[in-house]
Amino acid sequence: MTQDIIQFIVILSIMTGLVVVLGKWMTHLFTSPKHNILERVTYGVLGVAPEERMSWKRYGMVLVLSNAAMMLLGYLILRLQDLLPGDPLGRASQAPDQAFNTAASFITNTNWQSYAGESSLSNFSQMAVITFLMTVSAATGVAAAGGFIRGLSRRSTADIGNYWVDFTRVTYRLLLPLCLVMALVYVWQGMPETLSAEAIASTLEGAKQQLVVGPVASLESIKHIGTNGGGFYSMNAAHPFENPTPLTNTLHILSMLLIPSALTYTFGAMILRRRQGWAFFAAFLVMFVGFLALVYNSEQSGNPLLARLGVDQTHTVLQAGGNMEGKELRFGIAQTSLFVTTTTAATTGSVDSMHSSLTPLGGFVPIAQMMLNNVFGGDGVGLINLVTYAILTVFLVGMMIGRTPEFLGKKVEAREMKYVMLAILAHPFSILSFTALACLMPSTLNSLANLGPHGFSEVLYAYTSGTANNGSAFAGLNANTPFFNTTIGLAMLIGRFLTLLPMLAVAGVLAAKKTVPEGPGTLSTATPLFTGLLVFVIIVVGGLTFLPALALGPVVEHLFMLSGTTF
Repeated sequence: MTQDIIQFIVILSIMTGLVVVLGKWMTHLFTSPKHNILERVTYGVLGVAPEERMSWKRYGMVLVLSNAAMMLLGYLILRLQDLLPGDPLGRASQAPDQAFNTAASFITNTNWQSYAGESSLSNFSQMAVITFLMTVSAATGVAAAGGFIRGLSRRSTADIGNYWVDFTRVTYRLLLPLCLVMALVYVWQGMPETLSAEAIASTLEGAKQQLVVGPVASLESIKHIGTNGGGFYSMNAAHPFENPTPLTNTLHILSMLLIPSALTYTFGAMILRRRQGWAFFAAFLVMFVGFLALVYNSEQSGNPLLARLGVDQTHTVLQAGGNMEGKELRFGIAQTSLFVTTTTAATTGSVDSMHSSLTPLGGFVPIAQMMLNNVFGGDGVGLINLVTYAILTVFLVGMMIGRTPEFLGKKVEAREMKYVMLAILAHPFSILSFTALACLMPSTLNSLANLGPHGFSEVLYAYTSGTANNGSAFAGLNANTPFFNTTIGLAMLIGRFLTLLPMLAVAGVLAAKKTVPEGPGTLSTATPLFTGLLVFVIIVVGGLTFLPALALGPVVEHLFMLSGTTF
């Protein structure tokens, strides 16, 4: 256990060091007035004016329309896959509901997959749809964060920047260079990167075995750096071609946390309040460590019904070796627990183990993190979600002391709070409404591998994952049906745009306001006190909203397990 804790400390320390390095680079990316040659050529091809200053409405409209166009392109390619050349394996096109689900999934940075990648998609579809949408969806989120931060940093102005400039720079200066370097490292570690569709291997018995290969390393790099998830293979990061060594597993973890954590530094640098950025980073880290401790201890302790099988060195009765069901032996419980916590904290959705095989409290962690949607979060949107709750926190404190709340020197009034509450309520509305609808559908029983509270958790996890734009699955649920493909697809779109657009509106409204001087009643938002208040508000609001659903799922399953009943 000591070695495991040291491993956690080392990885999180490396992440913290990278926060400063990448945070400075993203600050330069969002504030530099110069455009390089490649960017100017791109502006010319797109027919956009980089000097245009956009209001939040214009910024949001361009974001939505460009994403809609790219989603439509992805949908068409998936529907016409069998008519396109270059696939010697002759894989069929996706059905309309599945193509809608896939296109919605990857344009919203969710990457939920109701298909098996190696048997469903050609290499062209993997690159032209999956890898392409992984890149542009991540760029969209980071660009939105840049516009959002810019709006909060400005005074008495109506613009929050230019979406096309932010999007292009994030793609060229951030995502592509990082992914190129990481892909080369992955190839060095043994990941395939080829345009060939298959490789034929000879077994020890002399038989021939077909191995499906393709551009795996490039997909894996943007998959994790872009907090996308998904996978070239249906086994995702548990597959040896996607995750061949413990080093690649560690690099996956660091890649997922890289941009979401570094954006806190960028936030502090752009608003000229470095302490504010570190306060937000601390809030992220406190919640992350708490959830990591819970899943690690639960998996290390294992199932108490198997306690008679072993006793550890401290003579505490435990399941021998911990709960290794659904886990890779080469990663063990420590790296698996860290991966589980990271992939749902950073809303990536990549998995190196089967979450359905976690203990009930272990399974509680990924569901709870996605419900809160504030533990690092995805590229760009994680920071925006945290600021949403920061504004809610200062509003609640202001109400308690009878003073108009202030955030970063701006008065927070009724108009901004309406946008904030819309962003906060859209998330649980989507999760709970679609889960309730699915539980009422008789056909849902045919999609479940487990009944009772574990079966309910499977359904709850699916809509939580979709709305939180995470994309991981609890396993055991056959979601490849017209009902689930359509409703989960809608949940992804709601979770992406009905939380993002209202907060762009908040940034635009605050940008037009004048700064007010701090007074004796001003609540400083860059102190340990506020960090604690912020974490408290996130946990309480999330707890009050989702506790009944969690009580019907992992909580009651844990209580049943203690009484000797499993599902």
